[in-house]
Amino acid sequence: MKIAVTSKRTDLDSEVDPRFGRAAYIIVVDTETLEFEVLDNTENVNAFKGAGIQAAAMISDKGVEVLLTGFCGPNAFKTLTAGKIKVVNDISGTVREAVAVFNLGNMSYAESANVEGHW
Repeated sequence: MKIAVTSKRTDLDSEVDPRFGRAAYIIVVDTETLEFEVLDNTENVNAFKGAGIQAAAMISDKGVEVLLTGFCGPNAFKTLTAGKIKVVNDISGTVREAVAVFNLGNMSYAESANVEGHW
């Protein structure tokens, strides 16, 4: 399964970036092999608006099924839901740790955004 994890740097040992739309990077990870692709999200870091929507479209284009992040705003959440991408909020630690916990099945999917827009 392909999942996306927001990240402060470009490797699996990077800290999870708590922001979805304005994360520096989004790492798309194959949960079975741990092969990964780094998506540069710097275009959205300082975007006036729509950062979450653009980031959601970017991971949808990569075939992602689940997003692991700290915080996800309402517009991004709606876009992710429309793209059939499940969201897990309140993630911390490293990308590698987040994927390991996900693989254990110890995560709950969000039912709504957990921050206001433009967080």
